[in-house]
Amino acid sequence: MPTPGRALARRIGTTDAVVVGLSAMLGAGVFVAFAPAASAAGSALLVSLGLAALIAFCNATSSAQLAAVHPSSGGTYLFGRVVLGPWWGFVAGWGFVIGKTASCSVMALAFAAYAVPGGGWWQRGAAAAAVALFTAATLRGINRTAQVARVLLGVTGSVLVLVVLLSASREVVEAPDPLTGASTLGVLQAAGLLFFAFAGYARIATLAEEVRRPEQISRAILVALGVTLAVYLAVALVLVRTLGADLASSATPLSDAVGAVGAGWARPAVRVGAAAAALGALLALLVGVSRTTLAMARERDLPAWLASVSDRHRVPDHAQLAVGVAVVVLVLSVDLRGAIGFSSFGVLTYYFVANAAAWRQPAGERRWPQALQLLGMSGCLVLVGTLPGPSVLAGLAVLAVGLLGRLALRRPR
Repeated sequence: MPTPGRALARRIGTTDAVVVGLSAMLGAGVFVAFAPAASAAGSALLVSLGLAALIAFCNATSSAQLAAVHPSSGGTYLFGRVVLGPWWGFVAGWGFVIGKTASCSVMALAFAAYAVPGGGWWQRGAAAAAVALFTAATLRGINRTAQVARVLLGVTGSVLVLVVLLSASREVVEAPDPLTGASTLGVLQAAGLLFFAFAGYARIATLAEEVRRPEQISRAILVALGVTLAVYLAVALVLVRTLGADLASSATPLSDAVGAVGAGWARPAVRVGAAAAALGALLALLVGVSRTTLAMARERDLPAWLASVSDRHRVPDHAQLAVGVAVVVLVLSVDLRGAIGFSSFGVLTYYFVANAAAWRQPAGERRWPQALQLLGMSGCLVLVGTLPGPSVLAGLAVLAVGLLGRLALRRPR
């Protein structure tokens, strides 16, 4: 636990925690993950969505069970350290940091793709500017962050409702070719990619030290996950109906969906909603990664300089700045879709440790049956094994670098 002088301030309510989680999930999944998942799963896209949701539910219950007992910053990094040991905690924390830093770059690039059409360096510059602006916002305090997230989520939700209503209530102008070509490997790979879209509830657990009523974290996690699943299912049904096989190759599927039903006038609104969703996810991700970085620095698993907490705003200022700089570097150098598999690798590693830690909790702390944690561990391993090969190799390499770095930091002086 942090010392009182270095503790973060408990300033946000349970509703704001749900908003942060929803912002992280809706921005990632609706506007980014469906197209590559459809390419992998074909006609079994909804099966992959259900599988990803099932694994996410197992992981969410484990996170909620652990957060209720250990309400401090760091999420599964802290849980792994306390329940399983320091090295397990490090694996979880490092997996989260690398995976979600990649997710930040994906969201910044997704925002720029909708806000600055045409590609090129102007688009990457817009993505970098968004990261810089939101990093500055997070340095102003957690209350300010939650307020911005609430506004962005409102815009996103309104646009999603518009897309679903238009696409479901009108006839498709030209019947699309159906999705085809389902295979077991494709279904599992798509589930791994869609899991990227569900992982935002981890942001709620990492905010445990800043929620006024930490005993409500479990409820916040499950509410955010339930709302997100309902939205994803509605959007997936609409996309399959309106785009069919074209979904797999669409760079802007929701915009294409309203065009397919003759509502082209709504495309600008969809672009605004997509940009807002990506920004909301970026904001929530920046907050979550910096809190885990802070927790790791407190335990000397990362450089101690990153453990600083601002005296004025009571936020992890050095960690937030470091994360912001890392994301700017990534948005100037990486491909949007290529980062999704790498992010999934890191996040699935993180949740494997979460399920293992919840499995080991004593009976007095248990709120969910151990069978869910066993299913969660197994599911994480299966989904990691079916991710694209380059993503797995890159993830293993960066994980190894982190382990070697911890050895160097912990070496007796």
